[in-house]
Parts: sequence; C-alpha cells; structure tokens
Amino acid sequence: MMKKSILIVAMGLLSLHTTAQDTPKEEGFVFTTVKENPITSIKNQNRAGTCWCYSGLAFIESELLRMGKGEYDLSEMYIVHNTYLDRADKAVRTHGDISFSQGGSFYDVIYGMKTFGLVPEEEMRPGVMYGDTLSNHTELSAVADAVVAAIAKGKLRSLQTDKDKNPLWKKAVTAIHDIYLGQRPEKFTYQGKEYTPQSFYESTGLNADDYISLTSYTHHPFYQPFVLEIQDNWRWGLSYNLPIDELMQVFDNVINNGYTIAWGADVSEQGFTRDGIAVMPDAEKVQELSGSDMAHWLKMKPEEKKLNSKPQPQKWCTQEERQEGYDNWETTDDHGMLIYGIAKDQAGNEYYMVKNSWGKAGKYEGLWYASKAFARYKTMNIVVHKDALPKDIKKKLGLK
Repeated sequence: MMKKSILIVAMGLLSLHTTAQDTPKEEGFVFTTVKENPITSIKNQNRAGTCWCYSGLAFIESELLRMGKGEYDLSEMYIVHNTYLDRADKAVRTHGDISFSQGGSFYDVIYGMKTFGLVPEEEMRPGVMYGDTLSNHTELSAVADAVVAAIAKGKLRSLQTDKDKNPLWKKAVTAIHDIYLGQRPEKFTYQGKEYTPQSFYESTGLNADDYISLTSYTHHPFYQPFVLEIQDNWRWGLSYNLPIDELMQVFDNVINNGYTIAWGADVSEQGFTRDGIAVMPDAEKVQELSGSDMAHWLKMKPEEKKLNSKPQPQKWCTQEERQEGYDNWETTDDHGMLIYGIAKDQAGNEYYMVKNSWGKAGKYEGLWYASKAFARYKTMNIVVHKDALPKDIKKKLGLK
C-alpha cells in the first residue's frame, strides 16, 4: 500500500512538472523606458472630434513644465469655441468649399493662443452646459453644421446684417456654441490675480512663434514650407518639408533634449491597436520566420496570430512608399497625440511613448507605444519647438 501511495505521489509530481514545462510562456510586449519627459494628466475628449486641441494643449502644457512654469490645466473648450467660429466664417466665405466640421490642426492651437489667449480649465470646462464632465458634441455638430450649411451652401443672394453691419448668421452660430460650450470668459481670477485670456497667455512666457510644423512628402521641395493639403488644415498653416530620414532625426533629437512632440498621424491602420500599441510589422518577414515551424503556427490561437500581439520585424518604409500612401489616401490625417519619450521592447525595437486623449483606455491607461517604423510611415506632421531641431537641419530650413 505504501509503495502504491509513493508511486501515485511521484506520478502526480511528474505530471505537474510536465504541465509546467508544456505551458507556453505568455507572449506580448515588455517595455523599458529609455528617455521620458514630463507630461500633465491624461484627458478624455470623449464624443468630440477635438483631438487636435487636446493633444495641442497637452504639448503646450508639457512645454510649460519644461520651462519650469509649473503644471497647468488649460481649457480645450476655449480654443475649440474660438476655432469653430473662425471655421464657420471660412466656410461661409468660400460658399462651403471649405468644410465646417469638428476637426482641426495643431496650428489652430498655436494660432489660437496667440490670437485669443488662453484660459485655465476651471474657467471653461467640457460638458458643463449639459450637466456632464466630458464633451459630447454630437448635438452641437448637428445644429451648428445645419446652420452653417444653410448659409454657406444656400441660395441666398445676400446676407443680412444688424445696424452695425455685423452678419446676423454669425450671432446665431455664436449663440449656438455659447449654449453648448459656454460663453468665453473676458476676465477671470487665477491664483489670486485677475487676467484676461490674452494677459494670461502672456504671463506664461510662451511665444507662439517658437513652434513650427514639419512633414515629409516629395510633391513639394525639401527644406521649404508649404501648405499641407489636408481638410482640417483650413487655416492653411505651413509645414517645413524634410526628407524622411531627417524628420526621424528630429523626433529623436527633440525627445533626447527634453522636449515633446505634437504628433499628427494615421491611426486607421490595423497596427494601431486600441490596447496601447502602434506597430508596422513586416508581414513577409514574419511569415518567413514562422513558416519553418508550421506545426507550432497551426496550434496558435487566433489572437496570437495577430502581427501586433508581440515584437515582430518592422517594415521601414522608403520615402517613395510614404508618398504613395499619402497620394492614394492610404495615409490620412486621423488623430493628434503627444510624443513624450522613447522606450524599447524585449527584442530591442525602439518605440515612442505617446500620450493619448481617450481617457485611461487600454493596457497602459491612456498611454501608447508607437514603433519608430510606424511613426516613419504614418506621421502626417509634427509640431516642435524650433530650438529642439538639430543644428544642421535648423540651418537648412533657414531658421534662427
């Protein structure tokens, strides 16, 4: 009986040992931070097409941290309100050829703070006009879009004005945005001092002229500024054009010197997951590596077959492939985010650390890791402080 018991225990231990050996190691990404610059808290744009403003002001807030000005929480809705009124004006002036929509660009933030100033979040919060703490612009867009379209694309021969020659339609559109976003403050008190939006902006020490937009496309000359042809660049902001290799040099130089990057990119790719990963896997190389182990491949679960589920060989696009993606609408202007650091995965691949504006979503609670290969292919444009540029590139662009 004793021998039988010992045999059963031994077999049990052997079974446990075998099971442990047969259990596959958990696959995924393991990141190590290489360089990380300060950022403010994660925000949530919720149901509003205002990523351009959330990421643009995240960039400005990080700039203030870098400048030693302390932590600010700036009002997105103040910039949004002013921007929407300007965009409505441009839509009407062009008879609807320029669209009126929620979208915008980083230039709207840079232009906005210089022209309209800035206000703290506490003075103009999202959702407050309809009893919420988050934005929901679904109804605002339905109402405002209809009014602007009726004027811009209508069959009116002339537009009515008040006794001071101010267009009445502008009063209507302003009132709509006041109802949904709140009125823009003319004066307010912040930390015991009274400000206007303009004097508050000036008190921060920011200089809007310090910030430039960069991109990389071949349909315009390199080292020259041009108007990037995307719908939400309705203010016709200029971007300096660099070869892609030099644009990527800028990315690293900016981060390694303590600055951050306002990043506009295409997030419609399958490689941009909703769980904090953005990669550009080289499908051909992945297939070559996996094909020699067909038995293992066939046993993998469907979710493990995804090219973005673990470190994989990355596809490094050429300048020509970038241009082709833009020309064919495969690369589109989808989303604005903030790049604030560099990290590596367990295979040695390098990534940019990204602050998003979707709340604390995904595995990394609102942060994303975008491979350098993804950024190289899917970046539409970036905005950086001109002093963060490598000296030779700054010279090529004729900047001081």
